[in-house]
Amino acid sequence: MAYSETRILIGGLAHVPVLIFIANFIKGKFVIKTEKAKETLVHAEPVKIIEVKDTVFKEGKAEAIKELSNELDSIEQKADEVYEKVKKKKKDKKKKKKNN
Repeated sequence: MAYSETRILIGGLAHVPVLIFIANFIKGKFVIKTEKAKETLVHAEPVKIIEVKDTVFKEGKAEAIKELSNELDSIEQKADEVYEKVKKKKKDKKKKKKNN
């Protein structure tokens, strides 16, 4: 039984949404959720490794290293605070959009 070109074309077009749905379903199963990934990256504790070799440091260099280390710690704390504030503001905006 022969089919006309229009009937074949319409049949093919009817299957396109089904194929798109299947492709999105498969893609959704293997994609990492971005919110979940951000939370795991932020909540991970930073690891500091300081290797000291058999060389002798002058006291001035040792103090400078300690000061830099303390400054880096304070910068990390400030960055965490800013991230939490931004995260809270985003949640508040989402709540306002839902309420409106």
